[in-house]
Amino acid sequence: MSLVYNRIILKISGEALAGSNNFGINFDFVNTVCDQIKEVKELGVEMGIVVGGGNIWRGRNGLNMDRTTADHMGMLATVINALALQDALESRGVPTRVQTAIEMRQIAEPYIRRRAIRHLEKGRIVIFAAGTGNPFFSTDTTAALRAAEIDAEAILLAKRVDGIYDSDPMLNQNAKKFDKLSYIDILNMNLGVMDSTATSLCMDNKIPIIVFDLTQPDVNNIKRILIGENIGTVVREE
Repeated sequence: MSLVYNRIILKISGEALAGSNNFGINFDFVNTVCDQIKEVKELGVEMGIVVGGGNIWRGRNGLNMDRTTADHMGMLATVINALALQDALESRGVPTRVQTAIEMRQIAEPYIRRRAIRHLEKGRIVIFAAGTGNPFFSTDTTAALRAAEIDAEAILLAKRVDGIYDSDPMLNQNAKKFDKLSYIDILNMNLGVMDSTATSLCMDNKIPIIVFDLTQPDVNNIKRILIGENIGTVVREE
């Protein structure tokens, strides 16, 4: 089967991993996602995964806490999610490696670009955890950075809605969905689908972003994107 993209970054938010629980890890949802990832992996795609930590901790929840400390706590939350994904994938026979931007060698490899690429070439999924290793940067920026570093052909940005809208579709029934946008549109309209640093990094490196719904039951939208179906919202150069 011909694929539109042969090497991708799949960005999964922590909120998505919480499923309907809104907090913690919903393992029914994790198992469903990992079934989809396994199906896609069998097509031959090389995949890196960047996972957020918002289901456990968000830096901005620290209120009066020092921002750097709060962000480091968020990085640790992403490691918890990465290990959960690794366990679920490997229980399905999918070989994985977790690489962390903050060294914790007892449980994961440190992030090394060449090693990550070699894992991909050998058919392993690489899960990138602990963000960029630096405070003040989101996991969206991590996805853009890792995509540029490993020469990924696209970022698949998994959400709980089916694309980018001009306002929150959960709050506004009349919100307008976009099928295509440019990077400049995202920045000028302040749509908030990715932070400005991540969007700019994708723009500078010409990395397409596909925003799609990961939560539709019995539908593998990751596969649909890879085989060329037009779903979600595509962000690319004009």
